[in-house]
Amino acid sequence: MKNIIKVTLIAGFFALAGCDDDLDTQATGLVTEEGLVTIDVIENSVKSSYDLLSNRLNILGNWDWSNGLVFQNDYVMQDIASDDMEKKWNADGDQPWIDEINNFTFTSTNGGPNGLWVYNYEGIKRINLVMASLQRDDIEAVTGISEARKNQLLGEAYFLRSYYYFSLVTNFGDVPLLLEPVQTLDEAFAVAVRKDKTLIWEQIKGDLALAKDLLPSSKYSSETERWRVSKGAVIALMAKSELYTQNWSAVPPLVDELAGLGFGLNANYFENFTSEYTDNEVIFSFDHQTNATPRRGNGICAPLGWGFFAPSADFINSFEPNDPRLLYTVDVPNQNVNKMLGSLNGANEGNDDAPNNKVYMRYADALLWKAEALLETGDHAGAVDIINQIRQRARNGVDATGVVPPAGTLPDRPASTDSALVKSWLIHERRVELGFENQRMLDLKRWGIAQQVLTAHGKSFQPKHMLYPIPQLEIDGSAGTLTQNPGY
Repeated sequence: MKNIIKVTLIAGFFALAGCDDDLDTQATGLVTEEGLVTIDVIENSVKSSYDLLSNRLNILGNWDWSNGLVFQNDYVMQDIASDDMEKKWNADGDQPWIDEINNFTFTSTNGGPNGLWVYNYEGIKRINLVMASLQRDDIEAVTGISEARKNQLLGEAYFLRSYYYFSLVTNFGDVPLLLEPVQTLDEAFAVAVRKDKTLIWEQIKGDLALAKDLLPSSKYSSETERWRVSKGAVIALMAKSELYTQNWSAVPPLVDELAGLGFGLNANYFENFTSEYTDNEVIFSFDHQTNATPRRGNGICAPLGWGFFAPSADFINSFEPNDPRLLYTVDVPNQNVNKMLGSLNGANEGNDDAPNNKVYMRYADALLWKAEALLETGDHAGAVDIINQIRQRARNGVDATGVVPPAGTLPDRPASTDSALVKSWLIHERRVELGFENQRMLDLKRWGIAQQVLTAHGKSFQPKHMLYPIPQLEIDGSAGTLTQNPGY
């Protein structure tokens, strides 16, 4: 193997390695250990590390549907797998691997888990490369980068690595932990060993603590590039990580810090999906741009034009009468998924270079984390108050037709000390508030109700499906060093 492997170790370790020639192709914009490291190289390398969060098509392949690499698979693995979404408006035989995810007949060779794994490890690979340069003792002298800029970029890198590992640990459980660039093929095999998920969570939280200290104490890290990771994004992922590890008491104060940075609920629900960083609510999203070089558009709008991504009947029926969030999410008569399109008239449908952003975390989501944590610690009144804040925003703004919902829409939940009842309100509110935002499947799993809900929905969900299988391509490429999740 050539020395270039230390620059281009294949994402997900082995899945993309078809032959030695693949190792000779350097990923665009990545820091290399050969040649001069400059400010421009570092800036471009950090920016490229965000790309795996993009909905741009074919980032890691050329229409490689079978390996799940045409686009990142969040909508398939979290929404279609749940009871919220169907593959298409009209059932057909297109992309049967997605049908296998939908009905839980998938195996370890399915493209869905493979794409999820490869996207995340490619992001981690890029992050580790740029961090190795940013952490050099002489980086300021060699490049002229300021300490403040170095710290900001390093803070962004710690966050991004945490985000990719959050996706891996919540979907696969125990996973390999890579914290520095791999130098040789022997090292690649050595690190292809699954680490206990508790160690992954410790790393996520440790990286986030470092990121928090490095980033500016302001709502945006940059007023001219508001898409960049901010201290608010770090705090939000800290809160979400504490929620997922059931450290309930840590969640409310972190969410309160977000309010202190200036985050709050927008007056209108749909502003979250149309605004370009001028709103109050979006904490972290990917900044899609049309006609950018290299391409940066929202490619997920293209398969929407092919009939992909439709609501289930159960999802539609879960909305209370006149809830404006239903039409803001999906226009059933016209078969438009408004939330994914960022429009209310079908604009962007079929466009593989659309400008609408992909929202990852917003304040309403964080408030509902706080409500859940309060409920788990016995503060029923606090939990109900937050649920009502979310409902009030939904009913007080105009709906998608510009009309204020009629009186009596989404009434406040009454005071209650019945934990099961309040939990049912919380579950409902998260579903209708965050539908088609890649949250539902992970919510069902962490609440321990996935099998109950999905079996009632007609799906063949089994206990083994609490985790996705480690991709068979990875296990085969590691010569068995990687082990499989039980049941696959």
